[in-house]
Amino acid sequence: MYLSIRDDIVFAAGYATLAEGLRDLNIPGVELFVHEDDTVAAIAPEGDKKRLKLTDPADLAALQAQAKTNNVRISALCMGNDFNADDKEFQVAWAVRTVKAAQQLGAPAIRIDAIMHGERDLPLEQRYALVANAVKGILAETADTGVDLGIENHGFQGNDPEFIRGLLAAVGSPRLGLTLDSGNFYWRGWPLSRVYEIFEEFAPNVKHTHIKNICYPPEMRETQREVGYEYGKYACPIHEGDIDHSRYIAILKKAGYDRDICLEDESMGKYDKAQYRANLKAAADFFRKLM
Repeated sequence: MYLSIRDDIVFAAGYATLAEGLRDLNIPGVELFVHEDDTVAAIAPEGDKKRLKLTDPADLAALQAQAKTNNVRISALCMGNDFNADDKEFQVAWAVRTVKAAQQLGAPAIRIDAIMHGERDLPLEQRYALVANAVKGILAETADTGVDLGIENHGFQGNDPEFIRGLLAAVGSPRLGLTLDSGNFYWRGWPLSRVYEIFEEFAPNVKHTHIKNICYPPEMRETQREVGYEYGKYACPIHEGDIDHSRYIAILKKAGYDRDICLEDESMGKYDKAQYRANLKAAADFFRKLM
């Protein structure tokens, strides 16, 4: 295992470039968010070119060079897709391009999103069938890449174990697994003890991770809460909070996971930039010891 961090978190901490932030935080890996125009943030921008296009050979080569020069490992590419959008064909084609770029960059996985239009209005079987159909198309067109798809437990349906089970069974490919977000099942309202049970169940399917934490009042930790209950109020630095990440890491190790532990501290709204950076550094130190 090794440490990484989402690019958006580096920028939220006030760093001008990813290279500067990763160096200051002493984190070797970064997950890059891919926009629908196929661009990602440059690691060390040259001139005013702050974004690079993954489908442009020159830009892709520049990104590879920036990663190498700054000793940065691109741990994953991150997508905010919607597999029930009106433009379903675009969503699949975009993901195919992203997988092929990930192969070129040496990233073993891309994060795909479970959130989609109408997810609360459609029957469970129809929902995972929609996602499964899209995923099968992506996998078929990228069979020679070896890049995995990690669907995040994100939003209402993504944090429903029944949905995850149904999707994994419907696709039936070892290249589909999870981007296991350590905070999202708890955000969804599951009692804390149930969260660890879900980690145990899906650990063998993990392809990538996101790490966050929440600190609820003690009397609420083992209750079933409404989805997203006062998240802005209770989100906290990821080395603190209710979720025992030593237990999370141990579960992943037991399952044989050996990729990145990707920091995604969403408590930035509570702190100034200096304190937020200090929180990220403390979290990085904490996870280095765990790993």
